Amino acid sequence: MSRVTSTAGSSLRGPEGETPRPELARTAGRNPSSRARIGRLEGSAIRGVLVREFTNFTSYWRSTTFSSTIDPTIYLLAFGFGFGTLVSQVNGLDYVDFVGTGVVATAVLFSSVFPSMFGTFVKYSFQHTYDAILAAPVDTEELVTAEALWMALRAGTYGCVPLLVAMVFGLQPSLGMLLVPPIAFISGFGWSCFGIMIAGLLKSIDNFNYVTSTVITPTFLVAGTFFPLSGLPEWAQIAGNFNPLHHTVELVRHAAFGWDVGADLLHLGALVLFAIVMWRLAIRAMERKLVT
Repeated sequence: MSRVTSTAGSSLRGPEGETPRPELARTAGRNPSSRARIGRLEGSAIRGVLVREFTNFTSYWRSTTFSSTIDPTIYLLAFGFGFGTLVSQVNGLDYVDFVGTGVVATAVLFSSVFPSMFGTFVKYSFQHTYDAILAAPVDTEELVTAEALWMALRAGTYGCVPLLVAMVFGLQPSLGMLLVPPIAFISGFGWSCFGIMIAGLLKSIDNFNYVTSTVITPTFLVAGTFFPLSGLPEWAQIAGNFNPLHHTVELVRHAAFGWDVGADLLHLGALVLFAIVMWRLAIRAMERKLVT
């Protein structure tokens, strides 16, 4: 271990004590022991990153919790009671209940994709936090996995807030709602990995506007949150069925109002597939960015 440390230290210093270069730090972080562990996730490494994230979170949890819960709640109140005066029921459900269960997916999206996009970019580009983490016995796969797990845990928690608000306004609790947090967690993991992937692919934080306008906003609107997809043109219905957020909406609604086992297994399978694909793509994107 001492030989690895001394080798990494000398490579970071550069010739004749020059200032350490970030690109050398990234390479040195992938020491021989970590290179041998590629493809094998170690619990201790993931726990270390999670503990770091939790410790940092204690210093800013109030502002993050406020923004992650208030925004979806405003959507719930605005659409639920605004359009609710014009539309009494949708698909046999009171409109407030329809929107209240759908906005859970919105809360999951907002509390996972935006923190992962902007947070990841800031950490590797400006703060160089990931350079320091990779200098420890942690590889990129473990780093990305831990970051996504942490944001998914937050998304799974914040996603339940609109459901609680809807209960205040008349939504009846059910045992199936106990499965909403794990549904939100799986969806949040996928969207967190999507955000990490975007942060690893784009060269400027300003370019995130393109992703927000062309991907996140249409995904948010065409998910069946505020209106059923059946009212859209056929091509939009087909596109909506490929929308991971739509599968989250359907699972949450069925958890609240009754399961459709066959359809829900397909919804769950689509969410899990989305999460796995985004996870691997996020790892690949960050390895290209962090390991030179």
